[in-house]
Amino acid sequence: MCEPQERDSEIVRNSLFGATINLNTLIEIICTRSSSQQQCIKEAYKSRYKSDIEQDISMRINGGFKEILLAVIKSCRNCGGKVDMSRAMCDAKTLYEAISSGKMVDQKAIISLFSQRNTSQVRAILASYKKLYGNEFSKSLKQSKCGQFGKELRIVVRCAQNPEKFFAKQLRMKNADSREILIRIIVTRSEIDIKEINKVFAAKTGSSVENLVKREFNNNKNSSNDMVNRVLIRLIKGV
Repeated sequence: MCEPQERDSEIVRNSLFGATINLNTLIEIICTRSSSQQQCIKEAYKSRYKSDIEQDISMRINGGFKEILLAVIKSCRNCGGKVDMSRAMCDAKTLYEAISSGKMVDQKAIISLFSQRNTSQVRAILASYKKLYGNEFSKSLKQSKCGQFGKELRIVVRCAQNPEKFFAKQLRMKNADSREILIRIIVTRSEIDIKEINKVFAAKTGSSVENLVKREFNNNKNSSNDMVNRVLIRLIKGV
């Protein structure tokens, strides 16, 4: 419940330097925040830990995810300005050519593009791609022979393009961190898109996020659980 940038910088730090690297949570924080929010997180991280997010990601993460996440976090340098739809159309064509031309996907072209466009512009590019080619860029990645890089990029693209679907899927997953994920999503998205997340979750499960909270924490014999239950439901309802 602390300041968003302080909270998110701590989550990033724990994801990178916890007992194990939590790549899923790292993707969540970096790829669902706006470019201006990313910039605030970077500043809070540097102030709190005397370290640089980009350097720590480069040191701790390997493979395609490292390059993709670094591109996304670097893009926050371009957080100002309005969305340029003409540029988005041109960039959508660049993405198409990167995965369609030649025998191999042009990873450098894709990484370069994602590192130069802020999150709002990236969403415009992805919307333009669908308008031009009739399907989502993430589906084109699945259909083309992009290998492991394509699989990793598809996860990031889906997260950035439709955060509410990403979060609803997170809530449906059953693992040892289910309670932590539930609390984190409700707290971090309570004044942003929790209602949209709730709609997607209900459409997939036939139940609501509120009911999920009640199942997890509705225990009157445990005062801590009862308090968490009441706080989370108030956040969901926005009261």
